[in-house]
Amino acid sequence: MDAPYPDQMYLQHVPTVAALLLWPWAQRRLALSNVATLGLAAFLVLHIIGARYIYSYVPYDDWAALLGGKTITEQFSFSRNHYDRLVHFCFGLLIARPVFEVLVGRFHLSPALSRYFSVDFVLAFSALYELFEWLLTIVLGGADAEAYNGQQGDIWDAHKDMALAFAGSLCAMPFLRAKQGTDQRSEGPAAWVSRGANRSGLISSTNARACGDRNLPLRITTP
Repeated sequence: MDAPYPDQMYLQHVPTVAALLLWPWAQRRLALSNVATLGLAAFLVLHIIGARYIYSYVPYDDWAALLGGKTITEQFSFSRNHYDRLVHFCFGLLIARPVFEVLVGRFHLSPALSRYFSVDFVLAFSALYELFEWLLTIVLGGADAEAYNGQQGDIWDAHKDMALAFAGSLCAMPFLRAKQGTDQRSEGPAAWVSRGANRSGLISSTNARACGDRNLPLRITTP
């Protein structure tokens, strides 16, 4: 099918190509869970749809009318196309878990710190992306710039996009807490003591024996 806005579409698909090229390496290197990988794939699909129609013109109203006979814009009295807002929210919701898993698994941060920095990452990345869009509008100028960044006349568009990404990451936090509880129950106390030992170096012989792991490193204490 022919893309309705091919010139801007190619620019929108630069992140798509980069993500597909890095995907095999990242999957081998980071060893993400199936849920985290599915979240990344879902976000990539959302971006591909948005890139094809350059976000501002995704015809979700046409799709809704075919399915239910009424458009989403009519149903909620929208004054703009909100597909870009949906994708920004889903960025925070779907990216928080992969970041959390990397921080816990690769950098050995505590679950609490990993949740905090997952939200921090979403906010920082969203801000950098909005700065990139601003710089790109300076280079492109005119209608091409407006078509790419999708402000649709809203001067607070960048702020709302970042706020929605932040809200999405916060919505992901209960699921990350639930994941931590599931991991603790499935691994048992020995694994979590071992993980703490990896962060601090050594543990006491009393804790090692209490957890039933005779292979843990021991710390010799003196009175």
